[in-house]
Amino acid sequence: MADRWLILADDLTGAADCAIAFGRRGRAAAVSWGTATQGTGTGFGSADLPVLSYDADSRGLSAAAAAQRHAQCLRRLHDPDRILFKKIDSTLRGQPAAETAAAIHHLKGRTEAGRAGTVFGICAPAFPAAGRTTVGGRVHVDGRPLEDAEVWTRDHSYANADLAFMLGTAGVATKAVPLAMVRGPGFASQLEQIAAAGDVVAICDAETQEDLDCIAAAGLRIAAAGLSSFFVGSAGLAHALAAVEASPPLAPLRIAPHRGGSLIVVGSLAAASRAATRKLAALDGVVHLPVPSETLLRDPGDLAASLAHVEIAIAAGHDVLVEIAMEGVPDMALGPRLVQTLADALAPLGSGIGAFAATGGETASALLSRFGVEGIRLVDEIEPGVSLGLTLGRLAIPVATKAGAFGDADSLIRIRERLRAVRIEGSFS
Repeated sequence: MADRWLILADDLTGAADCAIAFGRRGRAAAVSWGTATQGTGTGFGSADLPVLSYDADSRGLSAAAAAQRHAQCLRRLHDPDRILFKKIDSTLRGQPAAETAAAIHHLKGRTEAGRAGTVFGICAPAFPAAGRTTVGGRVHVDGRPLEDAEVWTRDHSYANADLAFMLGTAGVATKAVPLAMVRGPGFASQLEQIAAAGDVVAICDAETQEDLDCIAAAGLRIAAAGLSSFFVGSAGLAHALAAVEASPPLAPLRIAPHRGGSLIVVGSLAAASRAATRKLAALDGVVHLPVPSETLLRDPGDLAASLAHVEIAIAAGHDVLVEIAMEGVPDMALGPRLVQTLADALAPLGSGIGAFAATGGETASALLSRFGVEGIRLVDEIEPGVSLGLTLGRLAIPVATKAGAFGDADSLIRIRERLRAVRIEGSFS
C-alpha cells in the first residue's frame, strides 16, 4: 500500500495543497520548512508520519541553487520507503526542470545495482479544478496557452510552456503521453513499456481529474512493481494519487476556542487575490490596512500607529486584512524584501491572533516563521488550492494558505468565514 510519501515543493502553498490531498483521505499529513523536520518537539521527522510535505523555499533561486537545495533536502528527508512526489508549480514558475533533474540524480544514486540505476518519472502538472490542463505536452490555463496568462507575463523562467522543452533545459529525457493514450485501453501496460526503457520522464496530457486518476493508478502500479519511480505534478495529481488507496477518516481535530480575530495577509500580486482583497475589505467587521510598498522599503516604523490599532482590533475579535499595496508596475525582485519587512513588522501581533491566512507561499512562510510556527498539520481543504490546518510550534491556531492566482473574488470571504467558525467553535469539522 502506497501510504508513505515525501512531497517536496518549492513554496509553502504548493506543499500544503498537495499534502491536504492525502490528509483529506485519512492519512496524517503535515507540511514543514527550514530545520523543523530535524525534531523540535512538534512531531516532525517522526517515522510514523505517513505524509511529510516540505517547502524547500526554492521558487526564487537560480536553477543551480534550486537543484542544490533539492539535493540537500532529499538526502535529509527521503526515507527509502517513501514515494517521492516532486511538486512543481502548475504554471511552471521557479525552477521545475533543475529540481526534477536533482530528484532523478538522487534516485539513481539509491537504486539497486541490479537495476543499473534506472529511474522513471511520471509528469502530470495539470490541476483541472484550478483551470490548469496539459494538451499536447503544453500547459494551458482556462483553455488558453499558458504564455497568454497573466501569471506568465508577470513571472516565467522558460522560453515557452512546452514541458519537453522545459525539462530538456536540465538534460532530462522525456516521452510524450498524449491524451488518446491516457484515455485508451491498455494505458497502464503502455506506460510500463515506457518505464522499461528507463531514465525517462513520461509527460502525460490531462484535461480532467478523471485523466489524472488514470495516470495515478497506472503510476502506482509501476511503483508497486519495484521500479525506482517518482511523480512530478501539482495538487491535481496529488489528489488522484491519494484517492487510489484512501484510508478511514482521521478523528476530528479540536482546539480550544480563541477570542482573538483572524489576521489575513495578502502579498500576492495576482489579479484573483487583489479582486478578493477588495471584496473582503468592503465587509463590515473587517479592518483593512493597505501597506504601501514604499513604506516597507523606506521606513516600516511609520506603521507603528496603524499596527497598534490592528492589535486592538484583533484583541476585540475583529478580523484584520493587511495587504502589500504596490504602486505602478511592480518590481518582482523586491518581493522577498517587502514580505520579510512586513513579517518583521507584524511579528509582535502573533501571540494575540486567533487565526491566520495568507495568499502567496512566500508571504505565508515569512509570517509564520516570524510567529514561531514550525509547520502545519493539514486538516481540510476550504476549496481547491486553499488548505486549512493547525499551526505547530509556538502558536497553535487555525491557518489557511492560498496560492495567489487560485480562487475567485469571494475566496478570501470564504476563508474568513471558515477560520472564524474554527476559532470560535474550536472544531475543524
